Amino acid sequence: MAASPVLELRGITKQFPGVLANDHIDLDLKRGEVHALLGENGAGKSTLMNILYGLYRPDEGEISVNGKPVTFSSAKDAIAQGIGMVHQHFMLIPVMTVAENIVLGAEPTGAGIMLDYGAARERVREIARTFGFQVDPDARVENITVGQQQRVEILKALYRRADILILDEPTAVLTPQEATELFGILRSLKAEGMSVIFISHKLNEVLDIADRISVLRRGKKIDTVPRAGVTEEGLARMMVGRDVLLRVEKPPASVGDPLLEIHDLHVLDDRDIAKVRGVSLQVRAGEILGIAGVDGNGQTELVEAVTGLRTSSSGTIAVAGKTMPRHAHSRAMLDAGTGHIPEDRQRRGLVLEFSLAENIALHDYCYPPDSEHGWLFPRRLIQHARRLIKDFDVRGGGPTTRAGALSGGNQQKVVVAREVDRNPKVLVAAQPTRGLDVGAIEYVHRRLVTERDEGRAILLVSLELEEILSLSDRILVMFEGQIVGEYPPTATEEELGLAMIGAGKEHAA
Repeated sequence: MAASPVLELRGITKQFPGVLANDHIDLDLKRGEVHALLGENGAGKSTLMNILYGLYRPDEGEISVNGKPVTFSSAKDAIAQGIGMVHQHFMLIPVMTVAENIVLGAEPTGAGIMLDYGAARERVREIARTFGFQVDPDARVENITVGQQQRVEILKALYRRADILILDEPTAVLTPQEATELFGILRSLKAEGMSVIFISHKLNEVLDIADRISVLRRGKKIDTVPRAGVTEEGLARMMVGRDVLLRVEKPPASVGDPLLEIHDLHVLDDRDIAKVRGVSLQVRAGEILGIAGVDGNGQTELVEAVTGLRTSSSGTIAVAGKTMPRHAHSRAMLDAGTGHIPEDRQRRGLVLEFSLAENIALHDYCYPPDSEHGWLFPRRLIQHARRLIKDFDVRGGGPTTRAGALSGGNQQKVVVAREVDRNPKVLVAAQPTRGLDVGAIEYVHRRLVTERDEGRAILLVSLELEEILSLSDRILVMFEGQIVGEYPPTATEEELGLAMIGAGKEHAA
C-alpha cells in the first residue's frame, strides 16, 4: 500500500447557523484501502462528505488529491478529480436502461452530436467485465433488483474514471447475500487500487470490510484506528461517549388475544399492480411480530393498508376484534386504536415546518384537551409537548422548535413519543431505526420492548435482519407480496435471507 495518501482533508470546518457541523477535522485515505467513517446522527459525517463531493464549501481547511490542493465548487469538480459517490437513496431513472443511466451526462456521441448507444453499451460491458460485475446493459432499472441497482451506481462512478469512491450506507436495503456480494466487489476494487470511504451504522459490517476506521462525535474527529483489535462495543463507546447496549434484552413474551387480524388481504400499488397478494396474519397482545423481506416486496403497501393510507382491493383487517371498513382512512384506523411509526419520518411522520408541539398534536388536535368547542389551545399543546420531550429524551430543541431543525434521531424520538403516548392497541413500526445511530437505535429498541411488555400488539417491518431477529417473538418473511414462511427468532440470517429471495422452503415455526 502506497505510503502517501490519495486524499487528505486538513482542518475542515463548516458552520451553519447555531451549529458547528465540522470542527477542524483531519482525515486521510490511502490508495487501495477501505476507510470507514462512523458517528451518531448529527456527528458531521454527511456534511464532511458533501464538502468532499463539492456540494458544500468549507469555511476553513483544505483538500488535497494525490498531493495537490484542490477546491470544489460543484460535484462536477469532484468528479473531475476522480471522486465518485453512491448515495444511500439511489440516483437512478427507473424507466431508462442500465447503460443509459450509467452514461447519463457523459454520453458517447457519433458525428459529434448524436448519442452512440452502441458505444455506450460496449463501454458498460467493458467496465463490468474488468471489475467482475454481472449487469445487463439493456435491462430497465425498474426491472432489476436493489442489489443490481447499487452495482449500476458504482459503475456510474467507474465510468467517470473515479478512483476514490464514497459509499453512504451501502447495505441499508440489501439482503445478507447481496451485502456479501457487495463486499466481494469492494475487495476487487481495492485490488485494482481503488480507495473507498465506507459510511455505515452497521458495526459488524465495518469490522468486516474496513482497513481503518474514523469516528466523529459532535463535529469533531475522536480518533482513527486500525481494524485489528477493535470491537463493536469499543466503536459504539467512541461514537456515543458511553457504553451502549448492542443486544436487545427482553423477557419472554406474555401474549394475549389477537389485536390485529388480517385475512386474505390484497393491495394494489399506484400503478394498479398487485403488491400484497393474499396475506393473512395475526398479531397478539404482548408480542412483536416481525416482517422481513427485500425492499419492494409488498411491505410498504401492507403497512399503508393497515394504517389507512391505502385502500385494499379485497380482504379484511380487524383491530381489537372490530372489522374495519375496506375504505377506512387513517383517522378511522387511529381512532380504532392503531399507532404508526412510518418508514419515512420526514415525509409521513412529521411536518418539518411545524413546531414540535404542533407535530405531537397532529393526531389529536381536534379532541379535548387540545381543543374544545372548535377552539384550539396552543398553551396546552406546548405543555403536552414539553412533557413528552422530557420523557422521551428529545434533544436539540423545545416545544416551539421547528421539527426540521432536529437531527434524524431526535425527529424519530418525536414520532415515537407521539405514537406511544396515544396508548394504541396496535403499534405498526415500519423501519423504526432507519438511518439512526447506535445510541438512538438502543433507545427505540428499548421503547418497543417496553410497549410490548405493556400489552400492545406490535407489527415490526424492517429491512434490518439483525433488528428483526433481536426484537421479534415471531418472524414472517414476505416475497413478491406473499408470506412465504414463519420463523422463530432463533433462525439465522442466512435462513431468512434465502427466504427473502424466494429460495427458502416454507417453514413453520
